[in-house]
Amino acid sequence: MGNVSPRAIQRLETWTLEPDREPDAEPTTYAMQCAVDGEKSPTCEDFIEPQDWVLKHCGKNPSHHTYREIITRPWRSWMSA
Repeated sequence: MGNVSPRAIQRLETWTLEPDREPDAEPTTYAMQCAVDGEKSPTCEDFIEPQDWVLKHCGKNPSHHTYREIITRPWRSWMSA
Protein backbone atom coordinates (compact mmCIF):
# COMPACT_ATOMS: atom_id res chain seq x y z
CA MET A 1 0.00 0.00 0.00
CA GLY A 2 1.22 3.52 -0.78
CA ASN A 3 1.55 6.48 1.52
CA VAL A 4 -1.72 7.57 3.11
CA SER A 5 -2.05 11.29 3.78
CA PRO A 6 -4.76 13.01 5.81
CA ARG A 7 -7.36 14.98 3.91
CA ALA A 8 -9.10 18.11 5.01
CA ILE A 9 -12.67 18.93 4.17
CA GLN A 10 -13.48 22.61 4.14
CA ARG A 11 -16.92 24.10 4.16
CA LEU A 12 -17.69 27.78 3.70
CA GLU A 13 -20.26 29.02 6.23
CA THR A 14 -21.89 32.41 6.58
CA TRP A 15 -21.99 33.88 10.07
CA THR A 16 -23.97 36.84 11.33
CA LEU A 17 -22.95 39.10 14.21
CA GLU A 18 -25.16 41.65 15.97
CA PRO A 19 -25.75 43.21 19.38
CA ASP A 20 -27.57 40.75 21.64
CA ARG A 21 -31.04 42.14 22.31
CA GLU A 22 -32.58 38.87 23.47
CA PRO A 23 -34.51 39.02 26.79
CA ASP A 24 -31.81 36.93 28.52
CA ALA A 25 -28.88 38.98 27.18
CA GLU A 26 -26.41 40.52 29.60
CA PRO A 27 -27.07 44.22 30.13
CA THR A 28 -25.11 46.94 28.39
CA THR A 29 -22.99 48.71 31.00
CA TYR A 30 -21.19 52.04 31.14
CA ALA A 31 -18.19 53.39 33.01
CA MET A 32 -15.79 56.30 32.68
CA GLN A 33 -12.04 56.29 33.20
CA CYS A 34 -9.76 59.25 33.81
CA ALA A 35 -7.05 59.28 31.14
CA VAL A 36 -4.72 61.20 33.46
CA ASP A 37 -4.57 58.92 36.52
CA GLY A 38 -6.45 55.81 35.35
CA GLU A 39 -9.13 55.99 38.06
CA LYS A 40 -12.43 54.45 36.98
CA SER A 41 -16.04 55.11 37.88
CA PRO A 42 -18.40 52.37 39.03
CA THR A 43 -19.81 50.27 36.18
CA CYS A 44 -23.57 50.75 35.80
CA GLU A 45 -26.42 49.94 33.45
CA ASP A 46 -27.29 53.65 33.45
CA PHE A 47 -24.85 56.32 32.27
CA ILE A 48 -25.86 58.88 34.93
CA GLU A 49 -23.66 57.54 37.76
CA PRO A 50 -20.46 57.37 35.65
CA GLN A 51 -21.21 60.88 34.34
CA ASP A 52 -21.66 62.18 37.90
CA TRP A 53 -18.39 60.48 38.84
CA VAL A 54 -16.55 62.43 36.11
CA LEU A 55 -17.93 65.74 37.36
CA LYS A 56 -16.88 64.95 40.94
CA HIS A 57 -13.46 63.66 39.82
CA CYS A 58 -12.64 66.74 37.76
CA GLY A 59 -13.90 68.93 40.61
CA LYS A 60 -11.36 67.26 42.93
CA ASN A 61 -8.65 67.21 40.21
CA PRO A 62 -8.97 70.43 38.17
CA SER A 63 -6.17 69.46 35.78
CA HIS A 64 -7.90 66.17 34.76
CA HIS A 65 -9.80 67.05 31.58
CA THR A 66 -9.61 63.82 29.54
CA TYR A 67 -11.77 60.73 30.09
CA ARG A 68 -12.55 57.46 28.33
CA GLU A 69 -16.03 56.02 28.03
CA ILE A 70 -16.10 52.25 28.59
CA ILE A 71 -19.15 50.52 27.14
CA THR A 72 -19.64 46.79 27.51
CA ARG A 73 -22.28 45.63 25.05
CA PRO A 74 -23.22 41.97 24.62
CA TRP A 75 -23.04 40.57 21.09
CA ARG A 76 -24.22 37.32 19.58
CA SER A 77 -23.32 35.38 16.47
CA TRP A 78 -25.00 32.56 14.62
CA MET A 79 -24.56 30.57 11.48
CA SER A 80 -26.94 31.63 8.74
CA ALA A 81 -28.95 28.92 7.06
